[in-house]
Amino acid sequence: MNALKKIIKDFPKFLWSGWGSIASILLFIAVWDMESQFYGNMILPSPLNSFQTVLDLFKDKEFLQNLLITINRVIIGFSFSLLIGTILGLLAGFFITASITIRPIITILMGMPPIVWIVLAMIWFGMGDMTVEFTVFVASMPIVFIGALQGTKTLENKFNEMADTFKVPKWMKFTDIYLPHIFSYIFPAWVSALGIAWKVVIMAELLATSDGIGAELAMARSQLDTNTIFALVVIIIGFLMIMEYIFLEPIKREVEKWRD
Repeated sequence: MNALKKIIKDFPKFLWSGWGSIASILLFIAVWDMESQFYGNMILPSPLNSFQTVLDLFKDKEFLQNLLITINRVIIGFSFSLLIGTILGLLAGFFITASITIRPIITILMGMPPIVWIVLAMIWFGMGDMTVEFTVFVASMPIVFIGALQGTKTLENKFNEMADTFKVPKWMKFTDIYLPHIFSYIFPAWVSALGIAWKVVIMAELLATSDGIGAELAMARSQLDTNTIFALVVIIIGFLMIMEYIFLEPIKREVEKWRD
């Protein structure tokens, strides 16, 4: 609770430090507008047209329902990847036998392109939620696993030896020594995995479902509606940036303060 209050208190400082990022986004929009004037709205809709279409989409009840469907699929698939990836990563980090057993499987999962998993999931589970959620899980779980593994592998023995010398209780050793260090590796992995999950869910929906943002994108593509396509891209990127920079980044900075 105290950590949450501190994050909220420091949020204005974090927001102020993000002005450089805001400036780069505005520069990107300016270049986008110049390119739109050169190629024309049919090929590259202007930022103004795209943002107007975004507002129109948010007035559409069917679109809002599809957006909620996509968010729900991300939450389910990503939650399983967090739970299983973190547990397996910790096991592999603390126990050499688990590492030898699990790491080859993770390597296989990392090497398989998401599009292959989508095709296999369509065969195994049909066209629906399970296909999308499974693809999100297998695409993002290895990233979480690697973060948890690195967190445990980089624990310094001198801190463990010092805690044993002073006879620190095991629970205190875990919460005060192990957990802050491990979490500083796991949390950035969670952020990266979330970005992958958000991208993969759109691709899976585009190919395997008739609802969700991916299905909206497929419909716009079939109608050559570039305005809607760019508006959907803006919404997809906007949601990812909100989740990462507004909610996750302040928590990440608070968690990693011990490094300073």
